[in-house]
Amino acid sequence: MALTLLAQPVHLRLNTDAIAVPALTSQVRPALVLPERQARALLDAAAREDVGNGGCFAAGPAGIQVWSGPFDGPGGAKGSAAHLGSVDWTYDTPARHWAMIYRAMVTHEGVARGETTTTVLARVLALTGLSIEGDRVTLPSPPLRDPFRRRAE
Repeated sequence: MALTLLAQPVHLRLNTDAIAVPALTSQVRPALVLPERQARALLDAAAREDVGNGGCFAAGPAGIQVWSGPFDGPGGAKGSAAHLGSVDWTYDTPARHWAMIYRAMVTHEGVARGETTTTVLARVLALTGLSIEGDRVTLPSPPLRDPFRRRAE
């Protein structure tokens, strides 16, 4: 089978910074479940320490990225800041407004700077005063889903 191009191909330039390539990844087992108040506190703390405000964190719907410093490039670009790693979660799991942390990741630059999955996770949790030592045991159990409640379709 032959492939015929009908038009000139568009030249694409990929943004090499768009996707973080992990050097180390650890699954958080058992997953760390944060109730609504703690999940909101973590997001608020990360926003206060945002890379755009002189901090080294960037929060989003899928987790919190850890950077080497604030974005100092023109127009808010990353400039000299290096992406060191991230903590990934699912939001609204197991209940609305709760967060379930399931993975910590370190980039090649993070490894070169001495980061591990444990240090990245510890830095993110420290935003709200949580420790990776023992807090998992004292966090409340998530609410049980009602097995008779019909799911929205």
